[in-house]
Amino acid sequence: MRKNIVVTGYGIISANGITPIENLDLEDFPFPVGAIKLTNDELKRNLDIPLEKQVGRTTLLGITALLQAAENANVSDKTPGRIILISGTTAGEMDLTEQYWQDINNHADVMLHHDCGSCTEHIAQGVGFINECTTISTACSSGANAILEAAEILEADNADIVFAGGAEALTKFHLTGFASLMILDREVCRPFADNRAGLNLGEGAAFLVMETEQHAISRGAKILCYFAGGGNACDAFHQTASSPEGEGAYLAMNNALINANVAPDAIQYVNAHGTGTVNNDASEMAALKRIFGEKMPIIESTKSITGHTTSAAGAIEAVICIQKLQQNSKLQNVMDNSFGFGGNDTSLIFSRCQSESNANCYNSNIETEIVAKYQLTNEDDIAEIKEFLKPSEYRRMGKILRSSLLTSIKALKQCNITVPDAIITATTLGCWENSEKILDHLTEPQPTLFMQSTHNTIGSNTAIYLKCHGYNITYTQGEDSFARAMHKAEILIKSGKCNNVLVGLHNENTQRYRDIMHLAGRDGLQPLLSLSVVVKRKN
Repeated sequence: MRKNIVVTGYGIISANGITPIENLDLEDFPFPVGAIKLTNDELKRNLDIPLEKQVGRTTLLGITALLQAAENANVSDKTPGRIILISGTTAGEMDLTEQYWQDINNHADVMLHHDCGSCTEHIAQGVGFINECTTISTACSSGANAILEAAEILEADNADIVFAGGAEALTKFHLTGFASLMILDREVCRPFADNRAGLNLGEGAAFLVMETEQHAISRGAKILCYFAGGGNACDAFHQTASSPEGEGAYLAMNNALINANVAPDAIQYVNAHGTGTVNNDASEMAALKRIFGEKMPIIESTKSITGHTTSAAGAIEAVICIQKLQQNSKLQNVMDNSFGFGGNDTSLIFSRCQSESNANCYNSNIETEIVAKYQLTNEDDIAEIKEFLKPSEYRRMGKILRSSLLTSIKALKQCNITVPDAIITATTLGCWENSEKILDHLTEPQPTLFMQSTHNTIGSNTAIYLKCHGYNITYTQGEDSFARAMHKAEILIKSGKCNNVLVGLHNENTQRYRDIMHLAGRDGLQPLLSLSVVVKRKN
């Protein structure tokens, strides 16, 4: 029988309304945002952090929400057991990188903490009782995927208590990047309205405290609700646009309903992704109609209040869903939708009571094996990908997208698999070459570069090429990224969700980055590494 997963606490910090931008040095930026009205110094004072200490804003927001969640769930350094943190972020401490980029050679140590994994580690250090960290970066579904990951980790008995959610601060990188895509609204966004004209970016952080029902009872914790189930799927359509029929959104919601053993008509409320863009809302509504038909539940988007907090959105909106359950006795099952760039789509279901689930249980007796492996370390060999791409496709892809796709195709061919059941990516810096170019021209980034700058661009690019709608997730935890990805492959197979998984370790950097890291005292970085393996259930 599958374990019951419960929520015993949460913490949240977010905007409460959309206002003109402040604090960031962006003169005449015409788009309003969901900004938290606390400066970094004020956040530090609240957290008893010395003002002179250099701490990124995402980290400060994350620590704030994490401490709230710990207090809410009565978890502290005196709480026994394996306590881990799973956090979603895309930009990490990008605000510090932006601050020093033009003089980065004299502040090279900043780059030691640029990667998203470091940000999560800093959040964990802020509370002092976290045993292990994992960072997920699937753009706007990162926080939701962290919560789904927590449930899977608990079902596999790999932790006793999991703090799961996401954190993201407003940065110039985000703001000017989204502006280049021409999808920001000059007014307060109007999700699903006929006159909607775009989204408002926001910032914030939220974390849930999750554990098995048995563990919660044993330590006398108050159960707020049940995590009934979740679904992860890939739209496999475009890096930033959603398919007209909302295939990825439909699959994510359908998988969540199956996983939770909840019928569509048993859902009373949906916190939709609902960004306010013409494309997203039309696609999501098409998917909602496919799921619910004529019996639509209450559908709401809260992004006109919080702004679109990107990686934190799924977690912030999960807290809102749980609050809805607590405040409205008529609600029994609620759904939280989060859909990210690259078609990384995730749906979560929270319930007042746990229903019996028909979903497969985690089976530790199932064995897995690597059945194919292909590695690329020489940049000259990347040109072989031309065999599989049209010239226009090749030109649009950056180096890491070409190399990761090539090794993926080669590994799959070795074991005669056309489309894998899932794609899992491990990367430290993601598409760093593009990110570096954007940092050089922050006020006028090229939309193509921004579209190919998120960490999950790598895995979604492979999914789009292969037309793979299966589970898709990206880990970015420094040197531990690949271990996290391989562990995930085992969990998916041992849980009966997949028979085979394509796992990739894909890293790139530039000569400039290596020079900066040399100044910071870190040498020996490999310019390029693309490794793809296929993991299968052992017969």
